[in-house]
Amino acid sequence: MATDSSSSAGSRPNIVMVICHDLGQHVGCLGTTIETPQIDGLAEDGVLFTNHFCTAAQCSPSRGSIMTGRYPHNNGLVGLAHLGWEIGAQEVTLPMYLNTAGYCTYLFGLQHEHNEAPRLGYQHVDESRRDARGATELLVTFLEQQAQVSGDKPFFASVGFTEPHRPYDQEGYDKDNPEKVQPLPYLPDTPAIRAEIAGLHGLIFRVDECVGIIRETLERTGLADNTVFIFTTDHGIAMPRAKGTCYDPGLKTTFIMRWPGHFEGGVRHNALITNCDFLPTILDLVGAKTPDEVEGRSFLPLLESREYQARDDIYAEMTWHDKYNPMRCIRTRTHKYIRNFGNRPLVYLPADIYVSPSGQELRAEFYGTQRPAEELYDLLADPLEQNNVIDDPAYADIAQELRRRVQTWMEETNDALLYGDVPPTKAQRERIESAQLDN
Repeated sequence: MATDSSSSAGSRPNIVMVICHDLGQHVGCLGTTIETPQIDGLAEDGVLFTNHFCTAAQCSPSRGSIMTGRYPHNNGLVGLAHLGWEIGAQEVTLPMYLNTAGYCTYLFGLQHEHNEAPRLGYQHVDESRRDARGATELLVTFLEQQAQVSGDKPFFASVGFTEPHRPYDQEGYDKDNPEKVQPLPYLPDTPAIRAEIAGLHGLIFRVDECVGIIRETLERTGLADNTVFIFTTDHGIAMPRAKGTCYDPGLKTTFIMRWPGHFEGGVRHNALITNCDFLPTILDLVGAKTPDEVEGRSFLPLLESREYQARDDIYAEMTWHDKYNPMRCIRTRTHKYIRNFGNRPLVYLPADIYVSPSGQELRAEFYGTQRPAEELYDLLADPLEQNNVIDDPAYADIAQELRRRVQTWMEETNDALLYGDVPPTKAQRERIESAQLDN
């Protein structure tokens, strides 16, 4: 049902959204031992969502849900944009909604939703610098200019960083000490994997540095008090059993919002949130109407400490990446059910992980066994999702209920997977084949 804004915010704020690549929840404020003082400081001053999930543990489909408030198989972006998938021509994006609401919309740095960024609806696009420092410099210049003018329109600025996307071994980044990094609990603790984590940390250090620069610039220019500052990412880290899967390390993402004087600082919410919910929340915040076709729901009441009807579950999916890997998933607070389609490896590894040291160590295990048709995990007893209990009689009722809910979701949204495989177009196939040759 369409809803009108119930925001008590008053005048409409500026909005700055920083979105980085492949970070997941690998930050200090969410329990990792990595030092991220700027991101942690933002969480201390703002609102941190500890159970924020993406709709797909891959770049373009997840970002497409942020842009449309809809699941990938509904908005059309079921694969990677640079391989030919696009948001459907009839879809309305967040910049388009905000343009109509009277905002000036800007993109600085990286986006991964379309090969032609202006078609996403941004009024101003500067993709000339996509690394964290470069995109931050573009934003800083813009903010300093905004502070000198008295425009009558608020602005929305999306700022995209390439980091911490692979490769992890890059010059110019300060790696962590492999001997001191915290092992990933869902992977074996080996020197090769530790070295990769250390390299990942170097890229995250740069992201953290730039978050600090943006925060300082907002304060210095006097824009902070009327600017909602958002920090997030698209999906989990690019390690085995994270990116490209429906396991929590792939689906759980960092999400922080700060608006001084409006959102109480230092608050942590553990409600289940999906990034489909982002668009309706922003529309609610700025006083715009949320159309019926938007599948997410506003969590502005949580930000404003009002009554909020919590979600019972979130849905996630995957169809195409660099390989065809169809799956659909439901997660509640206590259980995870995954429906897999076709004969696939036990754990799919996207190309950048497949060729990495960690991928090489685990390739034989993950690609030597076929994935089961269904997976069910008791998240309270087995938070690392290691023990598939789909055939355990004790879980038969839960399995049946979650199986039914996924089927209903697919039917109600006319999911193409219900009718068989989802093949690529000729152009998409050619791009996929070309990318594989390049690798």
